[in-house]
Amino acid sequence: MAKAIKNILVVDDEPKILEVVCSLLESKGFHVFPAENGKKALELFDAENIALVLLDLMLPDCSGEEVCRAIRKKSRVPVIMLTAKAEENDIVEGLGLGADDYLSKPFGLKELYARIEAVLRRTEKDLIPLAVRNSWGNGDLFLDFEKNELRKKGNIQSLTPSEWKILSALIKYPGKVFTREELIETALDSGFESYDRAIDSHIKNIRQKIEDEPKNPVYILTVHGFGYKFGGESSK
Repeated sequence: MAKAIKNILVVDDEPKILEVVCSLLESKGFHVFPAENGKKALELFDAENIALVLLDLMLPDCSGEEVCRAIRKKSRVPVIMLTAKAEENDIVEGLGLGADDYLSKPFGLKELYARIEAVLRRTEKDLIPLAVRNSWGNGDLFLDFEKNELRKKGNIQSLTPSEWKILSALIKYPGKVFTREELIETALDSGFESYDRAIDSHIKNIRQKIEDEPKNPVYILTVHGFGYKFGGESSK
């Protein structure tokens, strides 16, 4: 059976970067949709079955952060941010919005393609817990990893691909304390090794979605000096 061609949305207002990146991805067998502004990017995202988004943060009509927020309201499709903002706080902020990776300009095409392959590989090989359907707190929290569905008090919550990876790893080994490095290796990718604060940002996002009191969590617990563990007791 022939492998399905993946659609990638490339968003950048610099024509030369748009041209070079699109040419690279087309040569690798992807179907590429270019967008030079946020409005067109969101129109293409809604119209096409996009597998991954390369998103510049500095766009002429709106910020890349706004585009990322709009995408995250309706999809968990992986997003790689491309930007000249290279400060650590900018990187952490971008990941906090739901981005899966962050590449600073100028970047090499080999590194860009390696990041794309890594992110797509992570999203294709989910860490599925031993039990496909899981419930905690007498139904307070319910996860169906077959359907990629998370419910908190009956309301569906959306997780990004990286958030699913981290939560899946924690749930698969309840009670095990994961260091940040282990979560990077198990749930993310070695490309994150310089930014272990990214794990903290993802954990914060997950807590906002599954905890009654994110600052006083009962499901994802911090083990000071070590890392994180899953503390929920199954209702089953």
